[in-house]
Amino acid sequence: MGFPKNFVWGAAAASYQIEGSPVNAGGGLSVWDMLCREPGRIKFGHTGDVACDHYNRYPEDVALMKEIGLHAYRMSIAWPRVLPEGTGRINEEGLAFYDKLVDTLLEAGVEPWVTLFHWDFPYDLFCKGGWLNRESAEWFAEYTEVIVKRLSDRVSNWMTLNEPQCFINLGHQQGRHAPGLKMGIAEVARAGHHALLAHGRSVQVIREHAKKSPKVSWAPVGVIAIPETDSPEDIQAAREAMFTCAGAKSITNPWDESTLWGNGYWADPVVRGHYPEDSLAALGKDQPPVEKGDMELIAQPIDFYGANIYNGATVRAGADGNPEKVDRTVGFPRTAIDWPVTPEALYWGPKLLHERYGLPVIVTENGLSCADFVSLDGKVHDPQRIDFLDRYLSAYRRAATDGVDVAGYFQWSIMDNFEWAEGYNERFGIIHVDYETQKRTMKDSAYWYRDVIASNGECLKG
Repeated sequence: MGFPKNFVWGAAAASYQIEGSPVNAGGGLSVWDMLCREPGRIKFGHTGDVACDHYNRYPEDVALMKEIGLHAYRMSIAWPRVLPEGTGRINEEGLAFYDKLVDTLLEAGVEPWVTLFHWDFPYDLFCKGGWLNRESAEWFAEYTEVIVKRLSDRVSNWMTLNEPQCFINLGHQQGRHAPGLKMGIAEVARAGHHALLAHGRSVQVIREHAKKSPKVSWAPVGVIAIPETDSPEDIQAAREAMFTCAGAKSITNPWDESTLWGNGYWADPVVRGHYPEDSLAALGKDQPPVEKGDMELIAQPIDFYGANIYNGATVRAGADGNPEKVDRTVGFPRTAIDWPVTPEALYWGPKLLHERYGLPVIVTENGLSCADFVSLDGKVHDPQRIDFLDRYLSAYRRAATDGVDVAGYFQWSIMDNFEWAEGYNERFGIIHVDYETQKRTMKDSAYWYRDVIASNGECLKG
């Protein structure tokens, strides 16, 4: 037992993080261009103007993907690269870039999995209200149609939104990410509701216009709770912490002041067609403005459940039966970006998500930042990444062995890149990038991952 024979092994990256700014090739500004030019917003004043120059170096990057043996590459498309003003005029040069990238991937035997929105919202549409404007759902539908009509003769796998929890909460409530706003919870809920409407409209457009039979989903944050023991009480505590509003806020939510983070708040509308009652009760008068037909639109059928999972919070059943967080701060292993190392997240996350939503699960992001550098021998030795990935993937394999329908895994990231507010300070890639010379060097973990893929995970030691 273990990973199924048709399991998809891939790696992922995002347009703004690797391509270089769309403005350099006839596109428009995004909210990340806007945030990067504001002093003090991005560590060391870094920007995504050049990033990894993937726009010009994609043939080399795809060749490395082929060498690693990837089945699939989860790429995203920069909305303002294709539609400089967000709607209307098409930038043919930008659209042609994705044409060439898709063709190059297919020639290399790597299946393109397209994410339509990975945070680079068009600046011109932000000036019209951004996600606060209900029309944003139709803006996104128009953009989706342009992409699907152009690429769906070769692309079968689609994801609408990447991590709405992040671009809504971190971008609109806490100001950490673009567009850098600090709004009240009512406005945050409104923006989030419109993003979910955009997801629904995008799914409709994909199914209407796709030339090849599509598989469609999204890639939210997997907010994971890990039971302290295998007792029924602790497992139930983990279940409640993952899917109830109060649990998501106080137990698994990495940003305690936000009530809009947990799985249930975002995924129940998409899969079950309604917001969780406890979430609406907690929001009270700050509930999002739901109009007739909204929930039916949001709940368009999806083909799998994508989840970006990096870590989880350990919980147990308290004396009163409610979940309580177990302290894992003293001496607990952490990554370079100071995230906890919790391999069990890739067991309990897929298990409980599959249990609740009944869909095949694909881990659409997983990885870690390390302090990687090129050694004197010209190689990049990253044993901690190999150890980390082996532990996590072994836990994921255990989930598959225990009957969880797991369909794929995308390592984050194929290469070092612009890590949002952290600039170039964090290295998540299995390919090292020298940002001054743009030289690529496959890390030891890339060769290790090649062996994992070739063995369908049989070589894992964990």
